[in-house]
Amino acid sequence: MGGNYRLRQLHSSCPIPTINFQSAKPKNSYSSKKTSTSQNNKKLQNFSITDSDIVKWNIAITTHMRNGLCESALRVFNSMSRRSSVSYNAMISGYLRNHKFDLARDLFDKMPGRDLFSWNVMLTGYVRNRDLKTARALFERMPERDIVSWNAMLSGYAQNGFVDEAREIFDKMPLKNGISWNGLLAAYVQNGRIEDAKRLFESKMDWTLVSWNCLMGGFVRKRRLLDARSVFDRMPKRDEISWNTIITGYAQNGEMEKARRLFEESPVQDVFTWTAMVSGYVQNGKLDEARSIFDRMPEKNSVSWNAMIAGYVQCKRMDMARELFEEMPSRDASSWNTMITGYAQSGYIAHARNLFDNMPQRDSISWSAMIAGYSQNGCSEEALHFFVEMQRDCERLNRSSFTCALSTCSNIAALELGKQLHCRLVKAGYQTGWYVGNALLAMYCKCGSIDEARDAFQEILEKDVVSWNTMIHGYARHGFGEEALTVFELMKTTGIRPDDATMVSVLAACSHAGLVDQGSEYFYSMNRDYGITAKLVHYTCMVDLLGRAGQLEEAQNLMKNMPFEPDAATWGALLGASRIHGNTELGEKAAQIIFEMEPHNSGMYILLSKLYAASGRWSDAGKMRLEMRNKGVKKVPGYSWLEVQNKIHTFKVGDTSHPHTDKIYTFLEEMDLKLKQEGYISSTKLVFHDVEEEEKVHMLKYHSEKLAVAYGILYIPAGRPIRVIKNLRVCEDCHNAIKYISKIVGRLIILRDNHRFHYFEGGSCSCRDFW
Repeated sequence: MGGNYRLRQLHSSCPIPTINFQSAKPKNSYSSKKTSTSQNNKKLQNFSITDSDIVKWNIAITTHMRNGLCESALRVFNSMSRRSSVSYNAMISGYLRNHKFDLARDLFDKMPGRDLFSWNVMLTGYVRNRDLKTARALFERMPERDIVSWNAMLSGYAQNGFVDEAREIFDKMPLKNGISWNGLLAAYVQNGRIEDAKRLFESKMDWTLVSWNCLMGGFVRKRRLLDARSVFDRMPKRDEISWNTIITGYAQNGEMEKARRLFEESPVQDVFTWTAMVSGYVQNGKLDEARSIFDRMPEKNSVSWNAMIAGYVQCKRMDMARELFEEMPSRDASSWNTMITGYAQSGYIAHARNLFDNMPQRDSISWSAMIAGYSQNGCSEEALHFFVEMQRDCERLNRSSFTCALSTCSNIAALELGKQLHCRLVKAGYQTGWYVGNALLAMYCKCGSIDEARDAFQEILEKDVVSWNTMIHGYARHGFGEEALTVFELMKTTGIRPDDATMVSVLAACSHAGLVDQGSEYFYSMNRDYGITAKLVHYTCMVDLLGRAGQLEEAQNLMKNMPFEPDAATWGALLGASRIHGNTELGEKAAQIIFEMEPHNSGMYILLSKLYAASGRWSDAGKMRLEMRNKGVKKVPGYSWLEVQNKIHTFKVGDTSHPHTDKIYTFLEEMDLKLKQEGYISSTKLVFHDVEEEEKVHMLKYHSEKLAVAYGILYIPAGRPIRVIKNLRVCEDCHNAIKYISKIVGRLIILRDNHRFHYFEGGSCSCRDFW
């Protein structure tokens, strides 16, 4: 809430001037000052400009246009036996006012003679239509120009972010006025070029109050509060915007004591001043102080109420938020949306839904909040249902709704639905922006379509660090370590600086691909090359990298020498490496430490049990199961799913609930014979129950991932990849079996577990059995 308030304050103090051509008509527009203009006007008319009939008709045209009656105005214009340039100008101006640019342009082109006002009106039409190329061409063709013409071009470039072009126009202007100077200053400020704005400001003395506020607002937006305060102190006079801007600057940057002193000194404390203080305290987590200011406010608006409610929502104090919400004399959509978001983020999705259903009027933010809430609370089907209902309600799909829906598709790996969303967002024109583009990129990465992820990445016009990190992480998780490092090297050439998350993905890429030397080099160069101090997560990546490569001693030494105490994740990486390389003693040590840190971490019990079972220590494996029961540790049930014809099919081990169970089991029985002929042998050592060998084979045969793969082979058309997702790590026996299956059936099988992707094709896996 505070952020929105701040933007309104700064924008109101720093507008880019727009030109009102109706009020800025040149005094000489209809004089004979210019011979060429006078001659053109003579071709238009052989009568007096003050002819009462012409004046009456022109007034009628103007009146119709102001009322949006373009056809009525055209009838008057067509009925005129004689027309002046004023008649044409009234029509052109009216068309532009009513957003009928093509009609204005056509009439301008047909105009038998034009005066300066005609050219200026059409010039501003092109500018407002954002057709700056044609506007510039028209500007260059003008037989004469005045300051209005120059300011129109300057304003057009400034408002569309072409600051250098705006400066070029400014420098060429034969005469400048306050609009010219303020327009360029505002362009610099609003495009973040504060040093250029500062130099321009210092180049002359007689700036208006609006300009002082604009420069100060620019410094506030850059968080350069010392410079902002210097401007404030030097201002020849101040208004409420001046005070509110500097108070907001201090408040939103955590300097509440200074903000409070200025608040007390301010000669005018309007509702915006009070709200700035409330928002400042809220954003700094000082809810009691915020509430004290809020209760003292002589007048409150919806922004004030919403800021206080948002504070309680951010701190998960939904009871207090609801109390204020109920007290509000008049609620707007923002009030309802804040409460819906708060309940959804706190896990009270039913409360959020109840508010949504009772809203007097919803907007796209309301729908997006519900989609996000359902998605974040694991209700993926409801989230996608809401997305569909949002369209049926004729609510405009915005960036947030697309992003939430794409995130939901990512969570459940619904690739086909994600592709449909991709088509819709292309039609909406959102695919090239980084906000939606990053969500689209993440969707393809998480759904196992790395080629389409690469295409989505390339289509993002202005990539931010999240774009690069997502692509690097996507390649890493898919097992394409070298491709991930190639993207990382390309990232550095673009000037975008790697951050903590970048280096986590880079180290993970090296770990998945077994690139020990490269991973070590990147790890030790983080601080030297990028100024990134290694955190615990980076050390954990290195322990995982060294451990997977069998360098267990080096991994232990790194843990001993790192500047942090290892956490459960670090010890877990060492335990996982111990299991891979059969080091039972080290695995036991790591597991015992993890049990002390996280006594209910079922995954670590399972890892140690598998380590015991693989070593034939059935008694110890049994003790692990008994200890889990005694401590109330519940094993997370494993399940796998896949998308077929926009439906998600889920399987558990030994599942018989699916309607096509008979066909699935028959297929697996037939496949079992073919697997054995190819040389497949069940990895019964992975069954950590001390039972007969035949029973172990049976237990392995119907794991959830095998059931899902079987269903995919049966019901996904040949030639299309089979994409299976598992919530836990794929077991070694299933990994081995699916390699053989991919060869027997000649299909690409992509399996995503909770750690990485595996591409099975032709009897081998992309991980090269290194995972």
